[in-house]
Amino acid sequence: MYQKGRAWIELNLNNLTYNVRQFQKLLPASCTLMPAVKANAYGHGAPIIARALENMGICDFCVASVGEGIELRDAGITGQILILGYTSPHQFPELSRYRLTQTLVDYEYARALHQSGLSLDVHVGIDTGMHRLGERSENIETLRKIWQFQNLNITGVFSHLCTADGATESDRAFARKQIASFDASVAALKAHGCSGFKTHMQGSYGVLNYPGLRYDFARVGIALYGAYCAPTDETEADLPLRPVLSLKSRIECVKELHPGESIGYGLTFTAAREMQTAAVSIGYADGVPRALSNRGHVLVNGRKAPIIGRICMDQLLIDVSGAPHVMPGDEVVLIGKSGRNQIAASELADRTDTIANEILSRLGNRLERIATAL
Repeated sequence: MYQKGRAWIELNLNNLTYNVRQFQKLLPASCTLMPAVKANAYGHGAPIIARALENMGICDFCVASVGEGIELRDAGITGQILILGYTSPHQFPELSRYRLTQTLVDYEYARALHQSGLSLDVHVGIDTGMHRLGERSENIETLRKIWQFQNLNITGVFSHLCTADGATESDRAFARKQIASFDASVAALKAHGCSGFKTHMQGSYGVLNYPGLRYDFARVGIALYGAYCAPTDETEADLPLRPVLSLKSRIECVKELHPGESIGYGLTFTAAREMQTAAVSIGYADGVPRALSNRGHVLVNGRKAPIIGRICMDQLLIDVSGAPHVMPGDEVVLIGKSGRNQIAASELADRTDTIANEILSRLGNRLERIATAL
C-alpha cells in the first residue's frame, strides 16, 4: 500500500523519546511514568505509541475503556494497563481475561466487582474535590471497607487534580487542598493497615506545575506528545518539549478564481481579486475542525495558505496565490513544520475555542499513522 497518498499523520518517535527523558529528569527518581494512551493515544495511534514507550522501558499505561485495553494487549503490550473509567458488569470477565486493572469508581462498584467472583487487580479512586469519580476522601471508613473484598487485589490508590493547569492563586490553593486531602486519606488508610498499593495524582499539568510531589506514578498525557492545551499556557516547569505529531495532506488540483466568483458549499467566500485556489484531500471526517472554515490556514511549500470556504467532509479549499509553484500532489501541512513556518495543535485549538487535546484526539482513523525515527 502506498503511504502518504491522500492524508496522513507522521509520528516522530525521536521526539517522543526526548519528551519522556525530559519528564523523567523532572520527576523524583522514585516516580514512574504511567502514560495516558487513551483516545488512541490522543490521536497519535495507541499501539504505535505504547510499543515505542515499552521499548523505552515504560510498562504502565492508562486507558479509558476495556476496548482500549484489549487493543493494547492485542498489539503485544504486556505491562500494567489501568482503565480510568467505568466498565460495565457485562465486561468484567474481559478484565480478567486480558489482565486489565480496573478503577473503583465508588464503594458500591467495588462491591459489584467483588461479587463477580473474579480475582481482579484494581486501583481505588479517591475524590478530593473534582467530584467526578471516586469515593470521597473524607469517607475513610467506607474506603477502608473496600480492602475487605477478598476478590480485589488493590494495587493502587489515586486522585486527580482539576485545577492543575490554572495559574491563579485560587487555582493553586485548590490544587494544594486536593493534594493535602489525598495525602491525608492515604496516611489514614495505611494507619488502618491498608498497604501494598502505589499512589498517583498528577496528569501532565500536575507534573508541570507540581513536579516535586512524591507519588509512585505520573499519568502524563497531552504534554508527553509535545503539546500544550493552549498556546498561552504557562507552567512552573519550563520544560522544552517537542511535538510528536504532524498532520499532512496533498493538493488535489489548482484552479483560478476570478473577482466576484464564490467557492465551496454555501458560497461563503467570494474573491475580491484574481486568485489561485487549490483543493486539499482532507476534511472534517479526518478531524479537521469545520470551525476553521474561512479562518484557518495551512502550509504549502513553506508558505501560509488561508482556508477559504467551508471545510467539507473529505476536502477543504485554500488560497495559494501567495505560495510559489503549487502543483497537484504537493504536500500540505495542517499541523507541523514547512520551511520556517509551523502550526501547532494548540494554535488550531485557539482558533476554534477548544483545547489541543480535543483537536488531536479527534483525528480520524482513516488517516495513516506513519512512525519515523530520524
